[in-house]
Amino acid sequence: MAARSTGTGTISFGLVSIPVKMYTATSSHGVGFHMLHKKCGTRVKQQLFCPYDREVVERSDTMRGFEYAREQYVEVTDQDLDAVRAERTDRIDIVEFVPAETVDLLYVDKTNYLGPDKGGARAYKLLADAMERTGKIAVGRYGVRGKDQLVLLRPYKGGLIMHQVYYADEVRSFEEIAPPAKVDFRAQEEDLADRLIGELSTDAFHPENYHDEYQERLTGLIEKKVAGQEISLPPAEPQAQIIDLFEALKQSLAGKHKAPAAAAPAPKEEEAPAAEEAPVEEARPRPSVKKAAPRRAPRERERKAG
Repeated sequence: MAARSTGTGTISFGLVSIPVKMYTATSSHGVGFHMLHKKCGTRVKQQLFCPYDREVVERSDTMRGFEYAREQYVEVTDQDLDAVRAERTDRIDIVEFVPAETVDLLYVDKTNYLGPDKGGARAYKLLADAMERTGKIAVGRYGVRGKDQLVLLRPYKGGLIMHQVYYADEVRSFEEIAPPAKVDFRAQEEDLADRLIGELSTDAFHPENYHDEYQERLTGLIEKKVAGQEISLPPAEPQAQIIDLFEALKQSLAGKHKAPAAAAPAPKEEEAPAAEEAPVEEARPRPSVKKAAPRRAPRERERKAG
């Protein structure tokens, strides 16, 4: 069955406009669960609860707020959002072309296929082939859902794909984690590491060789439970704890694990003290909410002294 287009757009740069169709390139899969009442097995429903008034709140009685300080909110209305939204457009405006090798895959978020739309096949193919020859990737902006989405266009199998990417301030710097320490390796260790990589190397990445084993086990478990079969868990296999890197590399190349060395008996854990009874939650102060625009003063709530 032919793929169904999820939308249309126009690649625009200079005086060139190329009509394209968009297609979803990826879709994740997983098993979904519902929360059930243990007592009767009925699916439970979520409710909105106000801890100040201690009552269930209907969604129609809620408003949107941004917490700018602890328990301090400012109301943001639909009109406020409309005022800052970008123009909704189907244009993919190319800003610049950059060498493909300068693009870090860390920034990629979502991927869409781009196919030529009516009247755009020739220009579409010309652009894709030119980007392939020159080794360039296009950087552009795409107005979607009121946001200027940063995108990358790159040639792919004779056509084009579009990556939605993160902005720089949305990606954490690798320097935030502890940098690797400077380590000196023996020539034998480096040689063993290179040999191990060589033995595990193949001609190319073949994603069809891999499948979600957890998904298969989970699906099989559910089918057995639906059929009323008893579920038994296989015993966990002990894993050798190898500390010496050189030995680990040698044993990996040998294709077998060395039995773990006898470790000193672990000290007995002290008995944990009995859990103290949780203190009764004190009454929380009413949060402050600033309105986005002048509004009629709300009625003051009369509360009896506790």
